[in-house]
Amino acid sequence: MKIRTFFALPIPERISRPLSDCADTLCEFDRGLDAHWVDSSNYHLTLCFLGDVSLEQVSELEQLAREELKQQPAFMVPLDCLGYYRANPRLSVLAALPSQHESLDTLHQHMVNIAKKAGVRYDERDFKPHVTLARLPAQNRFEVPDSWPEPGLTTPADSVVLYQSRPGERGSIYTPLFDVSLSA
Repeated sequence: MKIRTFFALPIPERISRPLSDCADTLCEFDRGLDAHWVDSSNYHLTLCFLGDVSLEQVSELEQLAREELKQQPAFMVPLDCLGYYRANPRLSVLAALPSQHESLDTLHQHMVNIAKKAGVRYDERDFKPHVTLARLPAQNRFEVPDSWPEPGLTTPADSVVLYQSRPGERGSIYTPLFDVSLSA
C-alpha cells in the first residue's frame, strides 16, 4: 500500500490566524472564484513533497530523520512575503514564502537527502519551501495584485513532521505520521 506524504513544519495557531487574515485580503483578486482556499488549521510550511511512499519507507524515513536531525538546532523562519506561482503544469498556488534563509535551505536539503536515502524518487527541481494559502487550476482568472500584503510574521522551526495527505470533501486531510523535534 502506498500513501501520499510530505515533510513540513507545523504552523502554530498564533501564526496561522494572522496568515489567514492575509489570505482573506487576496480573495478579491480571485476573479473567477477559481481558488480553493486552505483552512488555516491546515497551514504548514512544506519542506519537501515526497509523493507516494510505502509503509516500510515511512519507517525508514522516521529512522533516517531522527538520526539526521538530532543535531539540527531549532530556528525562526520569517514568513515575510506572499506570492503566486505555477507549482506544476496543472496547479498554481498562492503561498506565504520565507525570504532567503540559510537554515531553512539547509533543513530542506536534509529532508531531500533523507527522502533519497529511503529510496523516494525526488525530482522537485524548482521547489521552494512555502505555506499554501490557496490552490488554483493552472489556467485561472486570478489577478495578481500590484502590491501584495506583507505578513511580517515569524514562525518557529522546532519540529519536522511527516504528514500523510488524503483527499477530503473540503480539501486535503493531513495526518501527522511522526514528528522529530529539533534541538533547542
